[in-house]
Amino acid sequence: MELHVDEQFSEIEKLRAELLANVDVMADWQRAEEEISHQEILNRIEGIILGVVTSLSKDEAPVLALPNRSSWANVSFDSTIGLQMSSRQSVVTIRSDCPSSAAKFAQILKILSVIYRLVQSNSYATKRDIYYNNTQLFGSQKAVDSIVDDISCMLKVPRRSLHVLATSKGLISGDLCYMEEDGTRIDCHSSSAAVSVSSNISGIKNIISAAKFVLIIEKDATFQRLLDDDFCTKLSPCIIITGKGVPDVNSRLMVKKLWDELHIPIFALVDADPHGIEIMCIYKYGSVAMSFEAHSLTVPSVMWLGLLPSDLQRLRVPEDALIPLTKRDESKLSSLLERPYLTSQPDWQKEMKLMQQSKVKAEIQSLTAIAPDFLTNIYLPNKLRYGGWV
Repeated sequence: MELHVDEQFSEIEKLRAELLANVDVMADWQRAEEEISHQEILNRIEGIILGVVTSLSKDEAPVLALPNRSSWANVSFDSTIGLQMSSRQSVVTIRSDCPSSAAKFAQILKILSVIYRLVQSNSYATKRDIYYNNTQLFGSQKAVDSIVDDISCMLKVPRRSLHVLATSKGLISGDLCYMEEDGTRIDCHSSSAAVSVSSNISGIKNIISAAKFVLIIEKDATFQRLLDDDFCTKLSPCIIITGKGVPDVNSRLMVKKLWDELHIPIFALVDADPHGIEIMCIYKYGSVAMSFEAHSLTVPSVMWLGLLPSDLQRLRVPEDALIPLTKRDESKLSSLLERPYLTSQPDWQKEMKLMQQSKVKAEIQSLTAIAPDFLTNIYLPNKLRYGGWV
């Protein structure tokens, strides 16, 4: 049996050896990122409030300057980190005397005061708590979510250090045990039910796992299918995780935590369409909006396991299971190919150009057109055993 296991994971072990050769290089910037003290966070908030008070004392309308988190011009690319915000970024001005931004100005000051109290008392609140504390002022949960990220970027403080937690939407299962900050022991081994990704990833400790790899799964439906088919037992030991589509920050932090702690290969299983590729790129290289936190969110070692456009031809997936690319898909694909990180990924470019030429996309579920159990019993085991990733 041991021989079979060694043979099954031989290609994965080779990949791990390659990745480990680069770990020391990546560890340099990880060591450089030290935890910011509570006092330093309080000082930075006080600095902003002092600026507001000073403007008022001069009978001037206070103004807040937020780094522009939606502009590609503010982002640079580093192959060992991903997309990161440039030091000389453009800013968005939030004026207190302008009708279009006065409400946002008030919202930012309110959330700054909440964060100040939380850090000062060493207590935590969820973004949902903040919203329901003053629904009239904020108008929507989305406004609170965006402003918390704006403040994190403005203060140059990781979001987890602001003492504001977000409810996780991700799920995780497999060969993994760990302890939450409050001492709760979490066991992810159950084959029938997944565990919700923690809302406080930085507080996780005592991680125990013999997993050979981590598999990121784009969709919840595919994740549940793998659970139902007992995938983690069949390809034991491994860990599977899903952010249920576009991943939330906690799902990304968890993938990063697993890489930092275990240093095992991380694969992505996404739909063979532009949307799936973009989601995979968020895990691997990050996003423009969260580029200011790239160090703690990106895992550049992520490999594309499937579904590859070349798989559709190689496996002769039935035509009625394929979907024509829409104009929007074609536009998204073209814009993805122009992104800075694709220049270092010729194999990814090749797959994406194949999609452009064939003008078709496919969901992971399309493999059931070959056989109902094809994904879990044939496709994934063979991909992992023979190194079918790019």
